[in-house]
Amino acid sequence: MIRGEKVCLRPLRRSDLDFLHTYANDPEFEGEYNNFGLKRDRHLLAAFEEDGLLNARFGNLVVTTSDDQFLGTVSYHPQRYGPEASTAYNIGISLAPEQRGKGYGSEAQKLLADYLFKTYPIMRVEATTDITNIAEQRTLEKAGFTREGVLRKAQWRSGDWHDMVLYSKIRGE
Repeated sequence: MIRGEKVCLRPLRRSDLDFLHTYANDPEFEGEYNNFGLKRDRHLLAAFEEDGLLNARFGNLVVTTSDDQFLGTVSYHPQRYGPEASTAYNIGISLAPEQRGKGYGSEAQKLLADYLFKTYPIMRVEATTDITNIAEQRTLEKAGFTREGVLRKAQWRSGDWHDMVLYSKIRGE
């Protein structure tokens, strides 16, 4: 378990899967910026059975309070820039609607970036968010990420192309 002041990150447990499946197709939980269409029922089970959704190709951790109250999830996946050695990790977050705006997101993303730097030989952790998602942009900046620029029409979501803002954190920052 990775502990911060307000939040903890921990691997998924089998008991989390039913809870996550309940919210998998809930537009309120996914929010405007994380809704990418319907997911199959029990879509997480096979991946959980394989490796607990925690490996170098894709990781998914639960965000909780110190007393294990579910707040949401964070995830990461590799982003390659050229050869195999030029790998960064791209991170994302989904918090329950009632848990947003409380500072949990910035701490969770900071803890995740720190974990990735300690675990993998990488120089860079990055995140993207919709250009209109001002709350997440502030959250990433509070977590120590630097705004790098705009990726024009980079993401297809909700029937249209959206501009994304790219943020990064470099090892040692």
